[in-house]
Amino acid sequence: MNIYDRKNRCLVEEKEHQDKFVQFLYNRVTGRVLLKICLVRPWLSKAVAVYQKSRFSKRDIVPFIRKHNIDTTHWNVNDFRSFNEFFIRKKNLSVSADPKDFTSIAESKLSVYNVTKDLCLNIKNSKYTVEEIVGNKELAEQYSDGLCLVFRLSANNYHRYLFPDSGKLKKTYKIKGALHTVRPVAAKYKVFSRNSREVSILETENLGKVVQVEVGAMLVGKIRNHSVSSFVKGDEKGYFEYGGSTSILFLNNNVAIDDDIIEQTKKGYEVKVDIGEKIGRICS
Repeated sequence: MNIYDRKNRCLVEEKEHQDKFVQFLYNRVTGRVLLKICLVRPWLSKAVAVYQKSRFSKRDIVPFIRKHNIDTTHWNVNDFRSFNEFFIRKKNLSVSADPKDFTSIAESKLSVYNVTKDLCLNIKNSKYTVEEIVGNKELAEQYSDGLCLVFRLSANNYHRYLFPDSGKLKKTYKIKGALHTVRPVAAKYKVFSRNSREVSILETENLGKVVQVEVGAMLVGKIRNHSVSSFVKGDEKGYFEYGGSTSILFLNNNVAIDDDIIEQTKKGYEVKVDIGEKIGRICS
C-alpha cells in the first residue's frame, strides 16, 4: 500500500500487520464466509483481548518490534507484563503551543474530505452521510459544508489519541456495531457507519463545536476514553487496545488544512502524520 510521506515529500510503500490474511478475508469467498460467521463479531475481539492481556502474550512483543522496526529507545521491553501493556505504552509528546496551529490528534494515516451541503461525503469511494457515522440527524446537520478528517491507525502506530483543542466535553455516547478492519480493502463495507463507535461532542475555544468519533476495528479489544469534563489542547483523550483503528473529526469550515494533505487526499493517497504534528491553521 502506498502512502504519502510528507516529511520526505514522496510516496512510500507501507506493509501492514497481517496484510495477506486481511486480503484473503475480504477478497476471497472463503474469507468472506469467515467474516460473516465470526470474525467481525465483538466476542472474538474480546477473546483475543483476554490473551493479549495475559502474561503468555509477552513473547509476542519482540517479534512485533522487529517486524515493524519500532524504536525502543525510551523504554525497556522487559518492563511490559503483556503484549497489551506494550501496545498501549505511553510516550512524551510535543504539541504546538500556538492556539492557531491545528495539530494531528494521532500518529496515523490522514485523509481529509469536504462535507457537502446535503451532508454527504465520499471516503475511499464509499458514500456516507454524516448522520450514518454519528448516529444523530440533528447533530449531523450542524456540519453542512464542513470538514471530515479521518485518522486511520495501523497496528504498529502509537495507539493513544488527543483532544484537538482546549474546551469541555458536552456529551458522549456509544453506537453498537460490527468490527470490520478499517483498511481500504474493506471500504465497500462502509465500516465507519457499521463498526462499533464512540461519539464525543466537544465545545472548544478555537474550533467551536467538534464531533470526535472513535471507530472500533477487527481485533480491537476496547476503545478506552478517559472520563473528563474539560481538557487542554494536546491532552490525551483515550487509547485503543490491540488492533488498528480510526478516529474521525467533524469540523465546521474554520480550518485551512495544509495543501499537501488536501492534494494527496484528492489523488487517493493517505498522508502519514505524527501525533501533535501541525497539519493546518485555524481561520477563526
